[in-house]
Amino acid sequence: MAIPVGYIARNLLARRLTTALTAGGMALVVYVFATVLMLAAGLEKTLVSTGQDDNVVVIRRGSQTEVQSGIDRLQAGIVDSLPDIAVAADGQRLVSREPVVLINLPKRATAKPANVVIRGVTSAGLALRPQVHLVEGRMFRPGTAEVIAGRAIASGFQGAGLGETLRFASRDWTVVGVFDAGRSGFDSEIWGDAEQMMQAFRRVSYSSMLLKLADPGRFDAVKATLESDPRLTLEAKRETRFYADQSEALSKFISYLGTAISIIFSIGAIIGAMITMYASVAARVGEIGTLRALGFTRTSILVAFLGESLLLGLVGGVVGLAGASVMQALSISTTNFQTFAEIAFTFTLTPGIVAASLAFALAMGFVGGFLPAARAARLRIVDALRAA
Repeated sequence: MAIPVGYIARNLLARRLTTALTAGGMALVVYVFATVLMLAAGLEKTLVSTGQDDNVVVIRRGSQTEVQSGIDRLQAGIVDSLPDIAVAADGQRLVSREPVVLINLPKRATAKPANVVIRGVTSAGLALRPQVHLVEGRMFRPGTAEVIAGRAIASGFQGAGLGETLRFASRDWTVVGVFDAGRSGFDSEIWGDAEQMMQAFRRVSYSSMLLKLADPGRFDAVKATLESDPRLTLEAKRETRFYADQSEALSKFISYLGTAISIIFSIGAIIGAMITMYASVAARVGEIGTLRALGFTRTSILVAFLGESLLLGLVGGVVGLAGASVMQALSISTTNFQTFAEIAFTFTLTPGIVAASLAFALAMGFVGGFLPAARAARLRIVDALRAA
Protein backbone atom coordinates (compact mmCIF):
# COMPACT_ATOMS: atom_id res chain seq x y z
CA MET A 1 0.00 0.00 0.00
CA ALA A 2 1.53 3.33 -1.12
CA ILE A 3 1.37 6.57 0.85
CA PRO A 4 -0.46 9.33 -1.10
CA VAL A 5 1.62 12.07 -2.74
CA GLY A 6 -0.59 14.71 -1.10
CA TYR A 7 0.56 13.48 2.31
CA ILE A 8 4.20 13.98 1.28
CA ALA A 9 3.57 17.53 0.02
CA ARG A 10 1.57 18.51 3.14
CA ASN A 11 4.43 17.44 5.39
CA LEU A 12 6.77 19.84 3.59
CA LEU A 13 4.23 22.67 3.83
CA ALA A 14 3.84 22.01 7.54
CA ARG A 15 7.52 22.97 8.03
CA ARG A 16 7.62 26.03 5.79
CA LEU A 17 10.73 27.65 7.25
CA THR A 18 13.00 24.60 7.17
CA THR A 19 11.60 23.62 3.78
CA ALA A 20 12.30 27.11 2.39
CA LEU A 21 15.83 27.22 3.81
CA THR A 22 16.76 23.77 2.53
CA ALA A 23 15.22 24.32 -0.90
CA GLY A 24 16.90 27.73 -1.03
CA GLY A 25 20.31 26.18 -0.43
CA MET A 26 19.72 23.70 -3.23
CA ALA A 27 18.45 26.50 -5.47
CA LEU A 28 21.69 28.44 -5.02
CA VAL A 29 23.74 25.40 -6.00
CA VAL A 30 21.56 24.75 -9.05
CA TYR A 31 21.81 28.43 -9.97
CA VAL A 32 25.61 28.25 -10.00
CA PHE A 33 25.58 24.93 -11.86
CA ALA A 34 23.14 26.12 -14.54
CA THR A 35 24.81 29.51 -14.96
CA VAL A 36 28.20 27.95 -15.61
CA LEU A 37 26.74 25.57 -18.19
CA MET A 38 24.89 28.49 -19.79
CA LEU A 39 28.16 30.41 -19.93
CA ALA A 40 29.92 27.60 -21.80
CA ALA A 41 26.91 27.02 -24.08
CA GLY A 42 26.70 30.74 -24.89
CA LEU A 43 30.35 30.90 -25.84
CA GLU A 44 30.09 27.78 -27.98
CA LYS A 45 26.92 29.04 -29.69
CA THR A 46 28.52 32.40 -30.43
CA LEU A 47 31.55 30.89 -32.13
CA VAL A 48 29.76 28.05 -33.93
CA SER A 49 27.12 30.43 -35.30
CA THR A 50 29.94 32.55 -36.70
CA GLY A 51 30.42 30.13 -39.60
CA GLN A 52 28.42 28.85 -42.57
CA ASP A 53 28.51 25.10 -43.26
CA ASP A 54 29.12 25.52 -47.00
CA ASN A 55 31.98 27.99 -46.46
CA VAL A 56 35.56 26.76 -46.23
CA VAL A 57 38.36 28.45 -44.27
CA VAL A 58 41.88 27.94 -45.62
CA ILE A 59 44.82 28.65 -43.30
CA ARG A 60 48.47 27.67 -43.01
CA ARG A 61 48.96 24.07 -41.95
CA GLY A 62 49.46 23.74 -38.20
CA SER A 63 47.92 27.14 -37.38
CA GLN A 64 45.18 27.15 -34.78
CA THR A 65 43.88 30.62 -35.63
CA GLU A 66 43.90 33.11 -38.47
CA VAL A 67 46.19 35.41 -36.49
CA GLN A 68 48.90 32.72 -36.49
CA SER A 69 48.43 31.87 -40.16
CA GLY A 70 50.02 33.19 -43.35
CA ILE A 71 49.16 32.65 -47.04
CA ASP A 72 51.38 34.34 -49.62
CA ARG A 73 49.99 35.78 -52.84
CA LEU A 74 51.24 32.88 -54.98
CA GLN A 75 49.44 30.34 -52.77
CA ALA A 76 46.35 32.56 -52.71
CA GLY A 77 46.32 32.56 -56.52
CA ILE A 78 46.40 28.76 -56.60
CA VAL A 79 43.46 28.57 -54.18
CA ASP A 80 41.61 31.17 -56.26
CA SER A 81 41.85 28.90 -59.30
CA LEU A 82 40.00 25.97 -57.73
CA PRO A 83 37.13 24.93 -60.04
CA ASP A 84 34.87 24.05 -57.09
CA ILE A 85 34.46 27.66 -55.94
CA ALA A 86 30.90 28.96 -56.27
CA VAL A 87 30.10 31.88 -58.55
CA ALA A 88 27.61 34.61 -57.63
CA ALA A 89 24.82 35.77 -59.91
CA ASP A 90 26.96 38.71 -61.05
CA GLY A 91 29.77 36.36 -62.09
CA GLN A 92 31.97 37.09 -59.03
CA ARG A 93 33.87 34.09 -57.66
CA LEU A 94 32.97 33.72 -53.99
CA VAL A 95 36.47 33.65 -52.51
CA SER A 96 37.96 36.24 -50.17
CA ARG A 97 41.60 36.86 -49.20
CA GLU A 98 41.69 38.30 -45.69
CA PRO A 99 44.35 39.74 -43.38
CA VAL A 100 43.50 39.36 -39.67
CA VAL A 101 45.39 41.38 -37.04
CA LEU A 102 45.07 41.99 -33.31
CA ILE A 103 45.22 45.54 -32.00
CA ASN A 104 44.85 47.00 -28.52
CA LEU A 105 41.92 49.32 -27.74
CA PRO A 106 40.76 50.84 -24.42
CA LYS A 107 37.33 49.87 -23.13
CA ARG A 108 34.70 52.54 -22.64
CA ALA A 109 33.77 51.58 -19.08
CA THR A 110 37.20 51.04 -17.55
CA ALA A 111 39.70 52.45 -20.09
CA LYS A 112 41.61 49.21 -19.67
CA PRO A 113 43.08 47.91 -22.94
CA ALA A 114 41.95 44.67 -24.57
CA ASN A 115 42.74 42.87 -27.81
CA VAL A 116 40.37 43.42 -30.72
CA VAL A 117 40.35 41.64 -34.10
CA ILE A 118 40.82 43.78 -37.21
CA ARG A 119 39.73 41.94 -40.37
CA GLY A 120 40.34 43.02 -43.93
CA VAL A 121 37.45 41.89 -46.14
CA THR A 122 36.48 42.08 -49.78
CA SER A 123 33.10 42.39 -51.47
CA ALA A 124 33.10 38.59 -51.82
CA GLY A 125 33.89 38.27 -48.10
CA LEU A 126 30.80 40.32 -47.29
CA ALA A 127 28.66 38.18 -49.60
CA LEU A 128 29.95 35.03 -47.89
CA ARG A 129 28.58 36.18 -44.52
CA PRO A 130 24.81 36.66 -44.94
CA GLN A 131 24.29 36.82 -41.17
CA VAL A 132 26.08 40.18 -41.08
CA HIS A 133 24.04 43.32 -41.79
CA LEU A 134 24.48 47.02 -41.13
CA VAL A 135 22.32 48.52 -38.37
CA GLU A 136 23.83 52.02 -38.39
CA GLY A 137 25.68 54.12 -40.94
CA ARG A 138 26.93 52.74 -44.24
CA MET A 139 29.46 50.27 -45.70
CA PHE A 140 33.10 51.35 -45.92
CA ARG A 141 34.35 52.43 -49.33
CA PRO A 142 37.13 50.24 -50.81
CA GLY A 143 40.50 51.99 -51.01
CA THR A 144 39.78 54.35 -48.10
CA ALA A 145 40.63 54.51 -44.40
CA GLU A 146 37.07 53.67 -43.42
CA VAL A 147 35.96 50.77 -41.22
CA ILE A 148 32.78 49.26 -39.81
CA ALA A 149 32.57 47.92 -36.25
CA GLY A 150 30.66 45.00 -34.79
CA ARG A 151 27.88 45.93 -32.39
CA ALA A 152 29.78 44.63 -29.32
CA ILE A 153 32.91 46.58 -30.27
CA ALA A 154 31.04 49.80 -31.05
CA SER A 155 29.35 49.83 -27.65
CA GLY A 156 32.28 48.51 -25.63
CA PHE A 157 35.41 50.29 -26.88
CA GLN A 158 36.51 53.91 -27.08
CA GLY A 159 36.58 55.39 -30.56
CA ALA A 160 34.64 52.50 -32.13
CA GLY A 161 31.21 54.10 -32.26
CA LEU A 162 29.57 55.46 -35.39
CA GLY A 163 31.34 58.63 -36.58
CA GLU A 164 34.27 58.18 -34.18
CA THR A 165 37.92 57.76 -35.15
CA LEU A 166 40.28 54.89 -34.31
CA ARG A 167 44.06 55.16 -34.38
CA PHE A 168 46.00 52.04 -35.36
CA ALA A 169 48.70 51.01 -37.83
CA SER A 170 49.96 54.64 -37.81
CA ARG A 171 46.73 55.83 -39.44
CA ASP A 172 43.40 57.31 -38.44
CA TRP A 173 40.37 55.23 -39.40
CA THR A 174 36.82 56.56 -39.45
CA VAL A 175 34.01 54.31 -38.25
CA VAL A 176 31.31 54.78 -40.89
CA GLY A 177 29.03 51.89 -39.94
CA VAL A 178 28.01 49.48 -37.18
CA PHE A 179 26.98 45.94 -38.06
CA ASP A 180 25.11 43.17 -36.32
CA ALA A 181 26.23 39.60 -36.86
CA GLY A 182 23.42 37.81 -35.03
CA ARG A 183 25.39 37.43 -31.78
CA SER A 184 28.17 35.58 -33.56
CA GLY A 185 31.91 36.12 -33.12
CA PHE A 186 31.95 38.73 -35.88
CA ASP A 187 30.16 41.13 -33.50
CA SER A 188 33.53 41.43 -31.74
CA GLU A 189 35.50 42.47 -34.84
CA ILE A 190 36.30 45.61 -36.86
CA TRP A 191 36.22 45.30 -40.64
CA GLY A 192 37.88 47.36 -43.35
CA ASP A 193 39.13 47.05 -46.93
CA ALA A 194 41.50 44.06 -47.23
CA GLU A 195 44.13 45.77 -49.42
CA GLN A 196 44.14 48.88 -47.23
CA MET A 197 44.75 46.70 -44.18
CA MET A 198 47.57 44.88 -45.98
CA GLN A 199 49.29 48.19 -46.71
CA ALA A 200 48.66 49.73 -43.30
CA PHE A 201 50.06 46.75 -41.40
CA ARG A 202 52.82 46.19 -43.99
CA ARG A 203 51.68 42.65 -44.62
CA VAL A 204 53.02 40.61 -47.53
CA SER A 205 50.75 37.63 -46.90
CA TYR A 206 47.12 37.09 -46.03
CA SER A 207 46.01 35.45 -42.81
CA SER A 208 43.30 33.25 -44.29
CA MET A 209 41.05 32.67 -47.27
CA LEU A 210 37.32 32.11 -47.18
CA LEU A 211 35.53 30.44 -50.06
CA LYS A 212 32.12 29.02 -50.83
CA LEU A 213 31.78 25.64 -52.52
CA ALA A 214 29.47 25.25 -55.48
CA ASP A 215 28.73 21.76 -54.14
CA PRO A 216 29.17 21.45 -50.34
CA GLY A 217 29.39 17.67 -50.78
CA ARG A 218 32.72 18.19 -52.54
CA PHE A 219 34.42 19.43 -49.37
CA ASP A 220 36.50 16.28 -48.77
CA ALA A 221 37.73 16.31 -52.38
CA VAL A 222 38.65 20.02 -52.20
CA LYS A 223 40.37 19.50 -48.85
CA ALA A 224 42.41 16.61 -50.29
CA THR A 225 43.37 18.68 -53.35
CA LEU A 226 44.61 21.59 -51.27
CA GLU A 227 46.45 19.57 -48.67
CA SER A 228 48.16 17.28 -51.18
CA ASP A 229 49.44 20.09 -53.44
CA PRO A 230 53.25 20.30 -52.92
CA ARG A 231 53.18 24.03 -53.70
CA LEU A 232 50.94 24.70 -50.71
CA THR A 233 51.38 24.33 -46.96
CA LEU A 234 47.72 24.87 -46.25
CA GLU A 235 44.79 23.09 -44.67
CA ALA A 236 41.06 23.51 -45.17
CA LYS A 237 38.22 23.32 -42.65
CA ARG A 238 34.51 23.92 -42.87
CA GLU A 239 33.89 27.34 -41.37
CA THR A 240 31.57 25.96 -38.69
CA ARG A 241 34.19 23.40 -37.63
CA PHE A 242 36.92 26.02 -37.63
CA TYR A 243 35.10 28.25 -35.13
CA ALA A 244 33.83 25.30 -33.07
CA ASP A 245 37.44 24.23 -32.53
CA GLN A 246 38.24 27.69 -31.19
CA SER A 247 35.48 27.46 -28.57
CA GLU A 248 36.34 23.96 -27.40
CA ALA A 249 39.21 24.71 -25.01
CA LEU A 250 37.55 27.64 -23.24
CA SER A 251 34.07 26.09 -23.00
CA LYS A 252 35.52 22.87 -21.57
CA PHE A 253 37.55 24.84 -19.01
CA ILE A 254 34.47 26.79 -17.92
CA SER A 255 32.35 23.63 -17.71
CA TYR A 256 34.91 21.65 -15.70
CA LEU A 257 35.64 24.51 -13.30
CA GLY A 258 31.97 25.31 -12.79
CA THR A 259 31.00 21.68 -12.26
CA ALA A 260 33.78 21.25 -9.69
CA ILE A 261 32.61 24.36 -7.79
CA SER A 262 28.99 23.22 -7.94
CA ILE A 263 29.86 19.79 -6.56
CA ILE A 264 31.72 21.39 -3.66
CA PHE A 265 28.77 23.68 -2.92
CA SER A 266 26.35 20.76 -3.25
CA ILE A 267 27.95 19.03 -0.26
CA GLY A 268 26.59 21.80 1.94
CA ALA A 269 23.16 21.55 0.35
CA ILE A 270 23.10 17.77 0.80
CA ILE A 271 24.05 18.11 4.47
CA GLY A 272 21.27 20.66 4.89
CA ALA A 273 18.73 18.31 3.30
CA MET A 274 19.96 15.45 5.46
CA ILE A 275 19.59 17.49 8.67
CA THR A 276 16.11 18.59 7.63
CA MET A 277 14.99 15.04 6.90
CA TYR A 278 16.55 13.61 10.10
CA ALA A 279 14.69 16.28 12.07
CA SER A 280 11.50 15.34 10.25
CA VAL A 281 11.95 11.68 11.14
CA ALA A 282 12.67 12.51 14.80
CA ALA A 283 9.56 14.70 15.06
CA ARG A 284 7.29 12.12 13.45
CA VAL A 285 8.26 8.88 15.17
CA GLY A 286 4.74 8.38 16.50
CA GLU A 287 3.25 9.17 13.10
CA ILE A 288 5.54 6.60 11.50
CA GLY A 289 4.41 4.01 14.05
CA THR A 290 0.76 4.81 13.29
CA LEU A 291 1.36 4.43 9.55
CA ARG A 292 3.00 1.08 10.11
CA ALA A 293 0.13 -0.01 12.40
CA LEU A 294 -2.35 0.94 9.65
CA GLY A 295 -0.63 -1.50 7.31
CA PHE A 296 1.86 0.63 5.39
CA THR A 297 5.03 -1.32 4.65
CA ARG A 298 8.64 -0.35 5.35
CA THR A 299 9.07 0.24 1.62
CA SER A 300 6.16 2.70 1.61
CA ILE A 301 7.70 4.60 4.52
CA LEU A 302 11.09 4.66 2.73
CA VAL A 303 9.50 5.89 -0.51
CA ALA A 304 7.46 8.56 1.31
CA PHE A 305 10.41 10.14 3.13
CA LEU A 306 12.64 9.81 0.07
CA GLY A 307 9.85 11.45 -1.96
CA GLU A 308 9.87 14.42 0.44
CA SER A 309 13.59 14.86 -0.08
CA LEU A 310 13.29 14.54 -3.86
CA LEU A 311 10.46 17.09 -3.85
CA LEU A 312 12.71 19.44 -1.89
CA GLY A 313 15.39 18.98 -4.53
CA LEU A 314 12.90 19.54 -7.36
CA VAL A 315 11.63 22.78 -5.82
CA GLY A 316 15.21 23.96 -5.36
CA GLY A 317 16.04 23.01 -8.92
CA VAL A 318 13.09 24.90 -10.40
CA VAL A 319 13.84 28.02 -8.35
CA GLY A 320 17.54 27.87 -9.24
CA LEU A 321 16.76 27.49 -12.94
CA ALA A 322 14.32 30.40 -12.79
CA GLY A 323 17.09 32.58 -11.38
CA ALA A 324 19.60 31.36 -13.95
CA SER A 325 17.22 32.03 -16.85
CA VAL A 326 17.32 35.76 -16.01
CA MET A 327 21.02 35.75 -16.92
CA GLN A 328 20.09 35.34 -20.60
CA ALA A 329 19.39 39.07 -20.72
CA LEU A 330 23.04 39.86 -19.95
CA SER A 331 25.89 40.15 -22.43
CA ILE A 332 29.44 39.62 -21.20
CA SER A 333 32.88 39.41 -22.75
CA THR A 334 35.96 37.32 -22.18
CA THR A 335 39.27 36.53 -23.85
CA ASN A 336 39.27 33.79 -26.48
CA PHE A 337 42.03 31.37 -25.42
CA GLN A 338 42.86 30.64 -29.06
CA THR A 339 43.09 34.17 -30.48
CA PHE A 340 43.61 36.16 -27.23
CA ALA A 341 41.03 38.62 -28.56
CA GLU A 342 38.02 39.99 -26.70
CA ILE A 343 34.77 38.20 -27.59
CA ALA A 344 31.27 39.14 -26.46
CA PHE A 345 28.57 36.54 -25.88
CA THR A 346 25.39 35.87 -23.89
CA PHE A 347 24.29 33.17 -21.46
CA THR A 348 22.32 30.48 -23.30
CA LEU A 349 19.80 28.18 -21.61
CA THR A 350 19.21 24.97 -23.56
CA PRO A 351 16.89 21.99 -22.93
CA GLY A 352 19.98 19.94 -22.13
CA ILE A 353 21.01 22.38 -19.40
CA VAL A 354 17.48 22.35 -17.94
CA ALA A 355 17.53 18.54 -17.80
CA ALA A 356 21.04 18.40 -16.33
CA SER A 357 20.22 21.01 -13.67
CA LEU A 358 17.02 19.27 -12.56
CA ALA A 359 18.83 15.92 -12.49
CA PHE A 360 21.56 17.50 -10.36
CA ALA A 361 18.92 18.90 -7.97
CA LEU A 362 17.15 15.53 -7.69
CA ALA A 363 20.49 13.82 -7.08
CA MET A 364 21.16 16.18 -4.17
CA GLY A 365 17.69 15.43 -2.82
CA PHE A 366 18.19 11.68 -3.16
CA VAL A 367 21.61 11.62 -1.49
CA GLY A 368 20.48 13.96 1.29
CA GLY A 369 17.27 12.05 1.98
CA PHE A 370 18.22 8.41 1.61
CA LEU A 371 19.77 7.79 5.04
CA PRO A 372 16.99 9.57 7.00
CA ALA A 373 14.37 7.72 4.91
CA ALA A 374 16.11 4.41 5.60
CA ARG A 375 16.13 5.18 9.34
CA ALA A 376 12.39 5.92 9.25
CA ALA A 377 11.71 2.66 7.41
CA ARG A 378 13.71 0.63 9.95
CA LEU A 379 11.71 1.83 12.97
CA ARG A 380 9.71 -0.98 14.56
CA ILE A 381 6.01 -0.40 15.14
CA VAL A 382 6.17 -1.03 18.91
CA ASP A 383 9.23 1.21 19.42
CA ALA A 384 7.75 4.00 17.33
CA LEU A 385 4.42 3.95 19.19
CA ARG A 386 6.16 3.75 22.58
CA ALA A 387 8.38 6.73 21.70
CA ALA A 388 5.28 8.72 20.75
